Amino acid sequence: MPFRGRRLKRWKRWHHTTHAQIRCVGELAMAPLKGWHLLWELRCSTNRITNVVKAVLVLHHASS
Repeated sequence: MPFRGRRLKRWKRWHHTTHAQIRCVGELAMAPLKGWHLLWELRCSTNRITNVVKAVLVLHHASS
């Protein structure tokens, strides 16, 4: 949960910065999956979906 307010202490600003950096990695990983609508069309077990998502992300990052 982010801290609110205009005048934040230094450690709270640092917390926001590190949280944003970590979140950025996850958002960049999920963007291709959202764009391809891959997760909407899969009709298989959750274990297999996890493996498909991992494979797509590896291929996406390898091509970048």
